[in-house]
Amino acid sequence: MNNRPHNLLTNIDWISILLYTILVLMGWLNIYAATYDESHSSILDFSQRYGKQLVWIAAAFGIGFIILLTDSKFFTAFSMIIYGGMILLLVLVLIVGEESKGARSWFELGSVRVQPAEFAKFATCLAVAHVMSRHNFQVMRFSNLLLLGFLLAFPAGLIILQNDTGSALVYSSFILVFYREGMHGSILLLCFVATALFVISILYAPFVVLATILCGALVAHYYYRHDLRETLFIALLLTALFFLGYLLRWLFHWDITNFHLLLGAYVLISVASLYPVYKRKLNRMVLLLLVSWACVGISASVDVMFDKLQPHQQARINELLGVIEDSKGVGYNVTQSKIAIGSGGLTGKGFLQGTQTKYNFVPEQSTDFIFCTVGEEWGFVGSTIVILLFLAFILRIVKLAERQRSTFSRVYGYGVASILFFHVAVNIGMTIGMMPVIGIPLPFFSYGGSSLWAFTILIFIFLRLDSNRLQVFR
Repeated sequence: MNNRPHNLLTNIDWISILLYTILVLMGWLNIYAATYDESHSSILDFSQRYGKQLVWIAAAFGIGFIILLTDSKFFTAFSMIIYGGMILLLVLVLIVGEESKGARSWFELGSVRVQPAEFAKFATCLAVAHVMSRHNFQVMRFSNLLLLGFLLAFPAGLIILQNDTGSALVYSSFILVFYREGMHGSILLLCFVATALFVISILYAPFVVLATILCGALVAHYYYRHDLRETLFIALLLTALFFLGYLLRWLFHWDITNFHLLLGAYVLISVASLYPVYKRKLNRMVLLLLVSWACVGISASVDVMFDKLQPHQQARINELLGVIEDSKGVGYNVTQSKIAIGSGGLTGKGFLQGTQTKYNFVPEQSTDFIFCTVGEEWGFVGSTIVILLFLAFILRIVKLAERQRSTFSRVYGYGVASILFFHVAVNIGMTIGMMPVIGIPLPFFSYGGSSLWAFTILIFIFLRLDSNRLQVFR
């Protein structure tokens, strides 16, 4: 027992703690710059945001220290209980939580506000690690994927009910964990294809998207079958059925679009060819048909899914994709953010010298848009350093995850890296106009105690698990 503190100090990854500390302190300085008030110039003024953030930082270090002193077996033994507790908090906040900016996602405890959605990320990460560390768990089994999907969908659905879609989207990052743990790459590819189809279907007419998908399916058919005559016959039959439907529409005055005619023609061909293809055991052709049907279904359902989004979310996506231009309305934040970052030039305007920052041109500049303060005052060089520090931190976590003997620790480490990557990529992407504005914080930089504490818990649990890697084998 006397050697335990010594072993902990020896086995802890001090490089990760150093990177964490640097990022936290850099974030504090940028919050000070973003909310600087000449009448409250002291960085230790606790009536201002930068003073309050210092309190959150001190508490975060205390939380990290307590986690490091906790037996690592606690997190493996109580992972599902922690997950269940966080689910309960997500339900309670819908009932008794305080509403802020249209989202009911906060508990108010005196002058302190706590957001359960932030803490649910580490709890879900623990639950996923617990399930995937079970004996003979195989991620490619349908029942296992269904269970993992439920673990993610439950908190994500409750967060969506809070009207906080951005925080719910973070759970999509776990697909990277599943891929690393054995999920077939085709599923990951299909997710990227679905995202691309969603974007393309918004930009272009559904008929054009469907025609493109079918052309791709014909090319894939020729690649697998190496039979040009058969591929041409299918193409001609598809065209003939389309024009037959077009003729029938003209004769009987049917109220259907070209998209539906082409879709109907493809369904007829697919159904007619599915049995002979299956009978001849052409597994790749069956898979091709199923994938193409999935793509067509995604494309056809985009309008329905898009209409389910909130009006401000639709406007942000349309602004990002260039469907609409509203630099004084829904696109104001991003426009001002890009102006601030661009005005920083190579080396920036200097600490506390940012004019966009000083005159509050960018709303939410100390929270969601904190990176534009980095760009304006530190310039391209400073922004690059910040991004490289985040990259180094994420890669360090991946490296630590790779060396784990325990499946639980390894999966949890991948989850930590995926969540951090999602937050950093999306937050910085939305400040430079490459991602839709979904309102998620930049780790360690954005103002707020809930975000900082949640990321601290997420990371320090993994560092505690890693420090005990030589004694844990499950």
